[in-house]
Amino acid sequence: MTIQDIRDYLGRYFDAVELVGDYDGPITGPAKIETARPGQVSFIANEKYLKYLDQTNASLVIVNASLALDGFKTETAFLKVRDPYSAFVFLLQKFAGPRTVAAKGISPTAVIGEGVSIGDGASVGEHAVIGDRCSIGSNSVIGSNTVLMHDVTVGDDSVLCPNVVCYDGTKIGRRAMIHSGAVIGADGFGFAPQRDGSYVKIPQMGIVEIGDDVEIGANTTIDRATMGSTVIGNGVKIDNLVQVAHNCRIGDHTVIAGQAGISGSVTVGSHCMIGGQAGFLGHLELADRIHVAARAVITKSFPERGVAVRGYPAQPMREQLRYEAMLRGIGAMKEKIELLEGEMQQLKNQG
Repeated sequence: MTIQDIRDYLGRYFDAVELVGDYDGPITGPAKIETARPGQVSFIANEKYLKYLDQTNASLVIVNASLALDGFKTETAFLKVRDPYSAFVFLLQKFAGPRTVAAKGISPTAVIGEGVSIGDGASVGEHAVIGDRCSIGSNSVIGSNTVLMHDVTVGDDSVLCPNVVCYDGTKIGRRAMIHSGAVIGADGFGFAPQRDGSYVKIPQMGIVEIGDDVEIGANTTIDRATMGSTVIGNGVKIDNLVQVAHNCRIGDHTVIAGQAGISGSVTVGSHCMIGGQAGFLGHLELADRIHVAARAVITKSFPERGVAVRGYPAQPMREQLRYEAMLRGIGAMKEKIELLEGEMQQLKNQG
């Protein structure tokens, strides 16, 4: 791409894209600001990387529209936009192109059940298994060795990478991306304790419903509901190694980082952010736009929207920081108490 190509492309997403500099050679691809070579494009969204502007060999750097560029290298060109991070993401999408998960068409080694509907342009990879009465939307891709049990629905333009398993009845929306090793719709963890100490399995008769534009990371598990549906809303992004238990409801455009564990019947609002290794007790509710810090443990519901919580047990950020500051002062407090106890003992001995 030429710089003008890039400028025109970013102009689809931003009102103003200002070009500064005279470089007019080709741009061959993206790179990090520290390691970029001539002919590559990079970006700076965080001020701590500004030190690389004088050192980088990138031929084009995307920067914030407010950044003053006086005195920087003249052999580097700059595109100034209001959000350089998002601009670079859009550019990465342009350079990356679509990922090849399976060869086009239906592999002769795929096993296709009875009553299956496969839309125009859809692909089914080698040794994939498609159960009875499944529906695969137009232009969707089912990767090699992926298994769809009976009555699974996959919407248009969705991609299931190799070795995904979707249990019976799972519903997946449009433009979903499910990465390898994910298991959608396995039984929820439900067992009724008996008087003799044994357990009786509770039948898991529900399904999993996944909305449009959802991405689910590798080796993530989303359990089917006991009754009804476990629901993943539109635009939700789930990292690798996340557990979502039965009957949970995850609101639209919520993001969940790796190794988070959400117990059964938890409701998470829309536009929430859940940090890595966060844990949830069951049957709780989080309002919209709540931020859960990494490794926080949610032991109660948070009905107020927009709250940031952290710690164990999780509390609103300000309260938790005050609590942590108090804990850091316990050592000094202990020394003062021991000193006072010693002085009191001296007074007692004297009197």
